[in-house]
Amino acid sequence: MEETKSQYLKVIESSRKVFKDKNLDYGSSWRILRVSSFVDQIHIKAQRIRNLQINEDQKIDEGQVPEFIGIINYCIMSLIQIQIGVVDEPDLNGNEVFELYDNKVNETFELMLKKNHDYGEAWRDMEISSLTDLIIQKIFRMKSINSNDGKTISSEGIESNFQDILNYSVFALILLKA
Repeated sequence: MEETKSQYLKVIESSRKVFKDKNLDYGSSWRILRVSSFVDQIHIKAQRIRNLQINEDQKIDEGQVPEFIGIINYCIMSLIQIQIGVVDEPDLNGNEVFELYDNKVNETFELMLKKNHDYGEAWRDMEISSLTDLIIQKIFRMKSINSNDGKTISSEGIESNFQDILNYSVFALILLKA
């Protein structure tokens, strides 16, 4: 489990750097996005990863790694939106954004540790394509929950799906040795 902790945090460090660089370019412009928009953005990235896994020929010279990093960051932004709500104009400065970012990472990391304990690191024996398929499945679950105005009868809500997608993406990057 110590290896997983170290690898997980290394992936998050890389994702946080990308987030930080993009925050310098764009600020918190993402704050205007609704949760359904994040679901769609993650869907686009996950579908591209799946297409890269299926097709040998690609037209854009970017692989799976930046797409999984994008999914991680979109999940974290989504979790922040769920916590503090959507706004009409960007409203967070760098320090606020990174405090919120780090809090969501810590919450999701703690969830991963609990699940990893109970599941016995089963993800290490999975194919990256299976993790991609699980991400896409979670996306369709969230779309269904959104179409039901966020109400569920017996399943997890949107937030836990974002956390699972974030963790699956980290696992994929660990398996890719990114």
